[in-house]
Amino acid sequence: MDRETAAQAIEAFLRALGRDPQRDPDLSGTAARVVQAYADDLFQGYGTDVDALLSSNVFAGRTELVVVRDVPVVTTCSHHLMQSIGSATVAFAPEEHLVGIGTVARVVDAFARRLALQEQIGERVVAALQKHLAPRWTACRLLLTHSCMIARGERTHGARVETIALAGGDVDEMAVYSALGVGR
Repeated sequence: MDRETAAQAIEAFLRALGRDPQRDPDLSGTAARVVQAYADDLFQGYGTDVDALLSSNVFAGRTELVVVRDVPVVTTCSHHLMQSIGSATVAFAPEEHLVGIGTVARVVDAFARRLALQEQIGERVVAALQKHLAPRWTACRLLLTHSCMIARGERTHGARVETIALAGGDVDEMAVYSALGVGR
C-alpha cells in the first residue's frame, strides 16, 4: 500500500470538494489519519489469508450444531466507501471437522474488513467454512446498519439490513433460520 499517494489523493479529494487542507487548520493531518484508519483497521482483512487461517485451526471432531452469535462486524461498502456496522451469526453442522470458535470470528472479520457488499461477506464466510470443514451445511446471517442509508439518501435511521448465506446438502431452511435467530 502506498500511503503517501493515498494521502495525496485524500487531500486532492478535499480540495475538489472546496475544502483546502493547507488553509483549514481543522483538516491539518486529516489525510494521514484517513489513510491510517483505512490501511491499519478498516482494510486489515486484505492482510489475512483465510485459507491459511482455517487450515491451521481445523481439528477432528463432531457435534450436532455449532452457532457463533453476535460477532461484531464493521465493513466498508464498495458503493459509497461508507461503513456498515452490526453483527454476524455463523452456524454449521459438522461432519468430521471442527474449528475454534475464535477462528470463526476471525474469518468473519477478515472478510468484513475489506471493500465488500454485505451479501458478499456472508457468501465468502460460508464458502470458506464449507471448503475447509466440509460440514453438512453452513450459514451466515449478517444484520447491519448502513451509514450510507443514515447519513445520505434515504436517511433511514434505525433501519437494519439482514442477509442470509447458506450452503450445503439437504437442508431444512426453517431449522437453519431458527438456529441463526432470524426474525429475532
